[in-house]
Amino acid sequence: MRWIHAAGRGLLVLVVILTGHVAAGARADEGAAGGRGPLTLATAGDLTGYLGPLLEGWNRRHPAERVTLVELPDSADETHAQMITDLRDGDRGRFDILNIDVNWTSEFAAAGWIRRLPRDAVPKQAFLSPVVDTATYEGQLYAVPYVTNAGLLLYRKDILAKEGLPPPRTWAELERDAKTIAPKYGLDGYAGQFLPYEGLTVNAAEAVYSAGGTILGDEGERVTVNSAAAREGIEFLARGVREGWIPKRALTYKEEESKQAFQDGRLLFLRNWPYAYVVASAKGSPVAGKIGAVPLPGPDGPGTSVLGGSNLAVSTHSRYPESAARLIAYLTSEPVQRQVLTRGALPPVRAALYEDPELIRQFPYLPTLRASVVTAEPRPKSPRYDQVSLVVQAVVHDAMTGRETPEAAVRRLARELATIPRR
Repeated sequence: MRWIHAAGRGLLVLVVILTGHVAAGARADEGAAGGRGPLTLATAGDLTGYLGPLLEGWNRRHPAERVTLVELPDSADETHAQMITDLRDGDRGRFDILNIDVNWTSEFAAAGWIRRLPRDAVPKQAFLSPVVDTATYEGQLYAVPYVTNAGLLLYRKDILAKEGLPPPRTWAELERDAKTIAPKYGLDGYAGQFLPYEGLTVNAAEAVYSAGGTILGDEGERVTVNSAAAREGIEFLARGVREGWIPKRALTYKEEESKQAFQDGRLLFLRNWPYAYVVASAKGSPVAGKIGAVPLPGPDGPGTSVLGGSNLAVSTHSRYPESAARLIAYLTSEPVQRQVLTRGALPPVRAALYEDPELIRQFPYLPTLRASVVTAEPRPKSPRYDQVSLVVQAVVHDAMTGRETPEAAVRRLARELATIPRR
């Protein structure tokens, strides 16, 4: 129990709450023994290689509760598919704990694949306020927030300094600089993640939210996308491609491709997650020391990011829910969350870490990221989120490639989203 002493009284309380309620839930819901034993943790590909060493720290202290890490593909869509296949296997499934995208919580909970937790299983006063909502479905808690995320606008501060300009705060400023300054330096203007996959859903939602619109309401019960604000958001993206300040090649970008374009010195502005700032700032990067980060712009000032990150959930078929609860408490403790940031370059859920002077010196974007997380919005909540995302990707990509006007795209979004079952 050495790690409990290191984490302090708050962690001990979290362990007790999680252990008691998850184990009790197992007995009530499944009739299973809520004991301890070895675990398997499933996660998307670990791009920075930080998670293995963290789990080794647990394994050294808990040889009877060793964790085996299963890394699924880097692609969110492929990870989602493989997790669902395992969960549908019931008692034959391999996974005890799932590191799930924040937007899968509703889907997995509605399907009965993950265990319900009481609200006091999360120390809300210690976590950034918006992250807890991502772990809920219909007012109930089904997971524990593990990492959070918010999109940032990365920019070439050396070039803007030469032009005597601050980083853009509005869409109009971004468009102006992307159109006029980027070509002077042989750069493309602006890019995000515009390939039709989950990343495009995120970029589209951010544009709609920044303009004051929404896509779904009431946990997916209502379609709300048919609005002037949604049209304005999609028009912003489509206009960028049409006018050339978003290069056509960006329509093939995912996170890594867009990050590489910026890191190679081919972009003036990039929407991406904070990890891209860390990698592009590393020693040996062509743009190290030349980049800054600000909140995403919106029509009249700072816009709205989509809340990213992941939650830790316990499979309803886990044989050792007590051990699963103890591991989750370990991974969300403040000492381990600090390592999630310093080793993995992933934004922690613990609020105090964003005010730590030593961490801010190491990660200068932390205050900006905290402000973006606090004002971020989740992707549309729906137990059929995979279908919602596919519709958004397809329709917005058609608008960006000019196959459909933004006005027609919004009407089509409303029609197709209305056909998705609510349950």
